[in-house]
Amino acid sequence: PKHRADLLEAAAVVERMHAGEVEHTRYLRNPLDVAAQQIVAMCAMDDWTVERLATVLRRCAAFAELSDDVLHSVLELLSGTYPAEEFSELRPRVVWDRAAGVLRGRAGAQRLAVTNSGTIPDRGLFGVFLPDGTRVGELDEEMVYESRVGETFLLGATTWRIVDITFERVVVTPAPGELGKMPFWHGDGPGRPIELGRAVGSLVRELRSSGHDAAAARLRQRCGLDESAAGNLLAYLEDQAEATGAVPDDRTVVVERFRDEIGDWRVCVLTPFGAQVHAPWGVALQARLREAWGTEVDLMWGDDGIVMRLPEAVDELVVDDLLFDPDEVRDLVVARLPETSMFASRFRECAARALLLPRRRPDQRTPLWQQRQRAADLLSVAAKYPSFPVLLETTRECLNDVFDLPALVELMADLRNRRVRVVAVDTAQASPFAQSLLFSWIAVYMYEGDAPLAERRAAALALDRDLLRDLLGAEELRELLDAGVIADLELELQRLVAGSQARDADEAHDLLRVLGPLTLDELVARTAPSAGSDTERVSGWLRALVEQRRAIEVRLAGRDVVADSADAARLRDAAGAALPVGLPASSTEPVDDPLGDLCVRYARTHGPFLARDVAGWLGMGVQPVAARLASLVTEGRLLRGEFRPGGADREFCDAEVLRRIRRRCLAALRQEVEPVPPEALARFLPQWQGVGGRRRGVDALADVVAQVQGAPVAASVLEADVLACRMAGYKPAELDQLCTSGEIVWVGAGALGATDGRVRLAFRDQAALLVPAAESCEGAVHDALRDRLRDGGASFWPDLVAAAQTASLPYDTETVLAALWDLVWAGEVTNDSLAPLRARIAGHRSGGSRRQPSRAGRTSSRAGRSRRGRLRLGGLSATGPPSAAGRWSLVEPLLSPQPAPTESALARAHQLLDRYGVVTRETALGEGQEGGFAGVYPVLKALEERGEARRGYFVAGLGAAQFALPGAVDRLRGTRTPEPDAPPVVLAATDPAQPYGAALAWPDSPGRPARTAGAHVVLADGLPLVVLERGGRSLTTFEGAESNDAWIEAIIGLVKDGRLRKLEIGKVDGTAVRETPWAARLEAAGFTSAYKGMLYRT
Repeated sequence: PKHRADLLEAAAVVERMHAGEVEHTRYLRNPLDVAAQQIVAMCAMDDWTVERLATVLRRCAAFAELSDDVLHSVLELLSGTYPAEEFSELRPRVVWDRAAGVLRGRAGAQRLAVTNSGTIPDRGLFGVFLPDGTRVGELDEEMVYESRVGETFLLGATTWRIVDITFERVVVTPAPGELGKMPFWHGDGPGRPIELGRAVGSLVRELRSSGHDAAAARLRQRCGLDESAAGNLLAYLEDQAEATGAVPDDRTVVVERFRDEIGDWRVCVLTPFGAQVHAPWGVALQARLREAWGTEVDLMWGDDGIVMRLPEAVDELVVDDLLFDPDEVRDLVVARLPETSMFASRFRECAARALLLPRRRPDQRTPLWQQRQRAADLLSVAAKYPSFPVLLETTRECLNDVFDLPALVELMADLRNRRVRVVAVDTAQASPFAQSLLFSWIAVYMYEGDAPLAERRAAALALDRDLLRDLLGAEELRELLDAGVIADLELELQRLVAGSQARDADEAHDLLRVLGPLTLDELVARTAPSAGSDTERVSGWLRALVEQRRAIEVRLAGRDVVADSADAARLRDAAGAALPVGLPASSTEPVDDPLGDLCVRYARTHGPFLARDVAGWLGMGVQPVAARLASLVTEGRLLRGEFRPGGADREFCDAEVLRRIRRRCLAALRQEVEPVPPEALARFLPQWQGVGGRRRGVDALADVVAQVQGAPVAASVLEADVLACRMAGYKPAELDQLCTSGEIVWVGAGALGATDGRVRLAFRDQAALLVPAAESCEGAVHDALRDRLRDGGASFWPDLVAAAQTASLPYDTETVLAALWDLVWAGEVTNDSLAPLRARIAGHRSGGSRRQPSRAGRTSSRAGRSRRGRLRLGGLSATGPPSAAGRWSLVEPLLSPQPAPTESALARAHQLLDRYGVVTRETALGEGQEGGFAGVYPVLKALEERGEARRGYFVAGLGAAQFALPGAVDRLRGTRTPEPDAPPVVLAATDPAQPYGAALAWPDSPGRPARTAGAHVVLADGLPLVVLERGGRSLTTFEGAESNDAWIEAIIGLVKDGRLRKLEIGKVDGTAVRETPWAARLEAAGFTSAYKGMLYRT
């Protein structure tokens, strides 16, 4: 026993063992998955009549009550009734000759049955082997993923060291005497049966009604407990009685409510009846409470009861809501069952037993996550067919083998008749019985938040696909899709390529089942060539299929065709085909939608098509076919649009076929681009972003801002290095003009030191899409300034100081100014002009008199009047410090109304493509994009599917997921080789056009290069030569610096252009400059020796 709750069950089990009471054993009734596996194995060896097969099956007790209808449903599954084109493993495993009533195995059936036999579910366990191949045991998949080579773990009574981990096995060697971690395996226990649950409850009730001595004696003598264990168990019951006033037993259900550590309400339904009763009770509870409260309820069950967490808006759970009418609870559980994770898990296991999820390689493990994916695909197909045998088997297994519904119905009846009482109680903390339930709860939810922060943010910003489709506009794909790709796929869909052609009569029947009616010539074209006449061979196949009633010969659209006999009713009712006599009744029974079925089949086996194509195939009028195709589009079963290159009309297409066409077209586009080396990206970005542009004026500046908007750029380099590098004759007044006119706004994006920080420029109408919400600053003065700007609107410096004074807070210049700039860097406050930002980064001191009040809110008596005697509020100076000049306002109104997350993601994706041309994961992470690359990846993928962006491996060495504008791809390829005699480029280290330290790693260097504000990088042919650190006091060099002195003239240009006042280089790669060979080269270029190093100034 792990804890006292286990001790109670152990005592009840031992007592029943001594009394010779054995639990009832129930064998399975009609397990259809096992039947399917056995039928395939039997037919693989011999031919069987249906009657003889049924007789043999019914000799087994598990199938003694198997009805003919259920058996025939399994045979239909195995003979290919369900669409294999939707899920490949639904293809036929046996041939059912309905006319003769004979079953025989198809090619490959024996191999399938032998390599996938058994009923124990495959959980994807890793085998544990010694280096010589000796098998030691198995480990859970999740534990292996959490283990590393060199770690030790316990298996059996021995410690093992991991030597190697492959995709299918763990290789170990003995590590005797060393400590090892305990392994773990995931699995579902069978749950306590109702018999044992009642015995536990009865034991509790009888112990409570006995005296302490009698109860202790019973536990020692009949339950096998020693003195200590008996006392512990009785204390456990006493503690529970003290906490709740009642103890759960076979006649008492305790409903306990309490608050957990964070104040949420927890409700525990405590009973001893076991998980087989509690599981369906919990399923019914979730369904009822979700309907009543409109939200999902966190709920978990175990052997000792049910625990749930109430939503925040709910404070009370009425006891009557926990009870159900015995006549209704079964239907409620059955209706809710398919929505549970348990159903999906059991469906996977049943499908594997029914040979619908066979192993790809019998000698290798199939990872559990891959099994889950394949099972989910199968379930999505099976859900369309309520009579699908594996669905029925899964439901049977859940209701009969996992749940004990009869016991739940009986319990609900006892509760209604009050043979079992309900005691509701509120406690200050979890009672002893509830604590064991909460332990399991914690185990389930402990790791729920383990996803990385960026991934959780991306999940929170889940895209609205419908809204994204609306934002992107109508989707016409004529220009994107390739006619050659469509033609190639149509050949595959029509089974006209090698590897998909028929080799025998069974595979010829598969062609009729998948493609529909075919002529003899069409079948010959889809047959694998062999010696002799193909026509005679195929004719023989068809005669055999017709004789076996597996196929029929009909006249359709003026042609003699052969069709699958299962399509007889469809061809008769939709196309008016005359059927031959003698068909079995199952082939001629009317179907619900004959024309719709034929249209959907045509769509699955063709590329984009028109209504007249289907009408010609069936020999019908175009009008009824067009009407049915239109309704199929409305139902979501087909798509309609402009798909075929060169087409004139809007075509119809199956969604999966269109996805395959698009994937192949996109793959072809991706293969066209051979990746360029990383340095080509460094050559491309300055060109793409217009570095060195010669345009002038406000219009040119607006174009530059349009490209860099939304990017966080250090304020100290924004104008001097980023904007000025992209146009000729940059004037700060022109940016002020755009700001004061309201076209452009600037927003802080985080402080960098005392007087610098990052800012974002954005056009006012784009700010809500590109500027993330601010993180609020804490502080009394901050609140006062924030309230002033919110209530009084845009304000000047005196207004802000007055707000602090009115709030009885310190209002000296230094305090208010510091709070104001905290708000600015946090992105909460902005200004109509950039003048205060320039003053701040220039490090100006306050321009007004600094006054330290003796107490908050009070000044000297003479401070109330100016020199001219005019009254001033609080004696404030009319002029504030330069870094507080201008009109201040809140950023929040600029971000309202808040756009939908999908709109923001689309705008960010467009902006990244416009700014960088080529967007990689590293690019998005370097910008600090909200949600990381995952936040824009779905939008980039959608843009690729529409042809607005291309995906490929454009830049070698970066992530595989790279997106680019079509024009950028061609331009990037043009930078593969450097231009001869191209001058070096000097960029701020944090310039968006400078990729090193962000998208690209720094090359090897004897120094320590960093992407810091104020530093400059000299690039030649896309490779960095030197990094000039902030202030021009030190250099970091790279490999090309020794052979190319052009970088010296480049950094001198920083002084000549006024971007730096002087250069005084004291160190190169961490060494004093005078001790390096660089001193002579710098002196030859015009530097002079100075006290701190080598000096250059104009």
